Amino acid sequence: MIPAGFDYVRAESLAHAADLLRQHGEDAKLLAGGHSLIPLMKFRLAAPEMLVDISGIPELRTLEAEDGVLRLGAGLRLRDLERSPLVREQLPLLAAAIGMIGDRQVRAKATIGGGVVHGDPAADVPAVLVALDATMVLRGPAGDREVSADQFFLDFWETACTPEEILVEIRVPALPGRGWSFQKFRQRSQDWATVGVAVQERADGRRAVGLVNMGPVPLRARAVEEALAGGADVEAAAARAAEGASPPSDLRGDAAYRAHLASVLTAKALAECGVGR
Repeated sequence: MIPAGFDYVRAESLAHAADLLRQHGEDAKLLAGGHSLIPLMKFRLAAPEMLVDISGIPELRTLEAEDGVLRLGAGLRLRDLERSPLVREQLPLLAAAIGMIGDRQVRAKATIGGGVVHGDPAADVPAVLVALDATMVLRGPAGDREVSADQFFLDFWETACTPEEILVEIRVPALPGRGWSFQKFRQRSQDWATVGVAVQERADGRRAVGLVNMGPVPLRARAVEEALAGGADVEAAAARAAEGASPPSDLRGDAAYRAHLASVLTAKALAECGVGR
């Protein structure tokens, strides 16, 4: 598994990286941690002519709280977020979900922005960010623009980030002291989720539910949320987890199996999040 030949440039700044993207368009790809892009290149599913390394740009490694919102630089390593006292206190759901990704070596190199832009519906973090009502900040030739998480993921491996844009920051409302749960079923400890469920108690007391690997994009389980808002109990609400979803069928399970798993994991997550107590 050897990738096709390519040129490599280490960007000195965001402006430098943006200039390279403008010059080379779709022939250039950004490289941060490489855990999403490099495997695609090895299988020849991606063959960029140039890799623009943005891993050394300090602006992409910021982590701070401002007016009740956590600002996460897209270049932050997963390990940085998993171990951050600020993230553990303000967004424990995100820290916990990240701690279940791959192994320590993966988390030490992979970046949150790289995994988000990759747009894999089987990845954990995108569904968590959807449940957390996150906002993506994209920088392009026309300046910065913001895209909500539930509008960012368009299709399988396709996001709202254009070839000339860079995801620079992810903004997430802080939710300290609120109930949460992340449930993930996988065959082996480092596997992608067969199905995953993220539940977050919002500031208004309602629960947001995000689904992993239940369609071509990370999903909000709106039917579950509506059932809870209408006074349904845990089992009745969880039974609606697969409504509106289109789970895939593969060697790890067919669509019906995933729909069943979604209901089971949603019930467990809702109970752990305090629903019905």
